[in-house]
Amino acid sequence: MATVANSADHELMGLALDEARLALNHDDVPIGAVLVRDGVVLAGAHNRREVDHDPTAHAEMLVLRAAAAKTGDSHLDGTTLYVTLEPCAMCAGALSLARVSTVVLGADNPKAGALGSLYHFGADPRLAHEISVRSGVRGEEAAELLTAFFATKR
Repeated sequence: MATVANSADHELMGLALDEARLALNHDDVPIGAVLVRDGVVLAGAHNRREVDHDPTAHAEMLVLRAAAAKTGDSHLDGTTLYVTLEPCAMCAGALSLARVSTVVLGADNPKAGALGSLYHFGADPRLAHEISVRSGVRGEEAAELLTAFFATKR
């Protein structure tokens, strides 16, 4: 995974971190995502699995749904997703199907990550779409948010 972040990456990851913090209001795992095209935020979301009683209500899935509804198109070519934790297989598959061009990651996900840690759906030549990945953008902040959340659960 490439790690060449710019100032816009840091700023936009800040918006994803703000989204992640909103998940704490309903005791969900604090993961946030923001989808951007040409510098314009199309949608932002945070995990809502617990509050919605929906195992698919991951931040990435919700942001894809909102952006597709806003644009009127399920193909989100030319977009960049900023997400605080490396997506799981479900979310990475959806990102590929939505044709998201780039994903900028906060923290790596060594237990379930599907854009570099365990699998790399974005670089699998058997799939129809490639996803460029930049990792580690404000990763310590994202990891600390998750660590603090899970510390309260133990």
